[in-house]
Amino acid sequence: MVFSLIKPIQSQDRLEKVGKFYEEITKVHIDYYHYWKEATFLHWDFLLSLAFTIIPPIIWWKVHKKESRMRLLVAGLFITVITSWLDFLGTIYGLWYYTGKVLPTLPSYIPWDFCIFPVLVMLIIQYKPHVAAWKKALFFASFSSFIGEPLFWWLGFYVLNKWSMLYSFPIYFVLFLIAHRLSQSKHFESV
Repeated sequence: MVFSLIKPIQSQDRLEKVGKFYEEITKVHIDYYHYWKEATFLHWDFLLSLAFTIIPPIIWWKVHKKESRMRLLVAGLFITVITSWLDFLGTIYGLWYYTGKVLPTLPSYIPWDFCIFPVLVMLIIQYKPHVAAWKKALFFASFSSFIGEPLFWWLGFYVLNKWSMLYSFPIYFVLFLIAHRLSQSKHFESV
């Protein structure tokens, strides 16, 4: 009711032009949902992606060091936020896209950004805590770039358009180092 008494400070023309873009985006999402429901939902790729979504957190829950839970979760949350944001950018700019998605509503691949990636980082941080962070980052970046991404490419989940898996290596290396640094905060009990 209050909104009928005031007007936005943006011009009506601008609001309508931007609204048309969002109408197109909405139509594409609806079309993709219908495709996903017929071609992906409950098919082998959906079920495998669902397993990739459920199994890593279960493994982490069973093997993580309980005393270090908060520090590990901070590192995992950082990885989740940054990788899902980078994934969003990569997909909207057409660098890559995903198939076999668990949910048709997000542009990113949920198992990778929300489960596999953060769990892998948290486990690497937790195990052998005295190994130098750069060595762990090197392992993580190598494993993710040269084993993880090719595996998901081979499965057909990860389709590259204007991206090379080599570009991912330095990004993964830096992300791990930042996550490791966050996990080492003095506000937490040691790993």
